[in-house]
This record gives sequence, structure tokens and C-alpha cells, in this order.
Amino acid sequence: MGDENKVKDEALQIIGLFETLPRLVVFDLDYTLWPFYCESRSKREMPQLYPHAKGILYALKDKGIDMAIASRSPTLDIAKTFLDKLGIKSMFVAQEIFSSWTHKTEHFQRIHRRTGVPFNSMLFFDDEDRNIDAVSKMGVTSILVGNGVNLGALRQGLTNFTQSLGSAGTSKRK
Repeated sequence: MGDENKVKDEALQIIGLFETLPRLVVFDLDYTLWPFYCESRSKREMPQLYPHAKGILYALKDKGIDMAIASRSPTLDIAKTFLDKLGIKSMFVAQEIFSSWTHKTEHFQRIHRRTGVPFNSMLFFDDEDRNIDAVSKMGVTSILVGNGVNLGALRQGLTNFTQSLGSAGTSKRK
């Protein structure tokens, strides 16, 4: 719990550096929040998140930033069981978990319909290039993670999000 709080505090410091924040942060599950594929696991197992994941989730929640899941896992039951076991299921305003060949564009259309958040107000973390490419074309700021979501990816995501707003001419002035 100590490391988790330390990560949360660092994540809050990073978030505090940015004037404009995303309205919704979307996470993939497999190899983004946790280091495995759901379909290769059993519901009886106790899953583990990547070391920084929980602290980042709690920091976003503390800042009032909504979160969602976009996962192409074919095993919805296992994914939901693991989210429940990890105590984070209720943190997400939308959970789009279904097998798909659309590189998550359908997931994001559903998330948009459910939340009303425009694509350019979303930040997305995933471990697959093809998902990052497809979702970026929709206007979502998308960050490729190597070994799960971490503080460096969070900083990069918020930096890219701010830059994309500035280049779109929609940045808010005080």
C-alpha cells in the first residue's frame, strides 16, 4: 500500500502540472493495466496490476477525471471478475470489453455514446500500435505503453493531450 500511495502522490503532482486535462481517460486491459491476456487465465486466480496502475487510477479519480475501459478481450467474464477482485471495477464509467476486428473504433463509439465525451477530450493508453493508430484517427490522444501504464506514460499522455488541444486551436485561455 505504501508504494501505491507514493505512485498516487507522484501522479497527482504530474496531473497538477497541466492546466487542461482530459475529461475521460480510457485504458486497455491486457498488457496495459495488467501483465497478461485474460483468456490465458482462470477466474480463480488473483490477478496483479502493473506496479504504477492502481496509484494512477486513484490519482485520476481524486482529480475527478472519469475513466473507461476499451478491451478486445474475448473473455468478458474473466476480465470483469479480475476488475472486481482488484477492487477497481466501480472506477470506470464505461466498460467496453468485447472481441472485435475493428481495432477499438467500435469500443470508442460506444464509450462516446455512453459518456457524451468528445473524442478530442479523451486520452487512451494501449499496448498495441494498431489500436493506437486507429483510435488516434478518431481524434483521441493515444499513448503506446511498453510495460504497462506508468508515471512516464501518464506524463507523456497529458503532454500530448495538451499539445493536441493547442494545435487544434481549442485550448482554453484564462
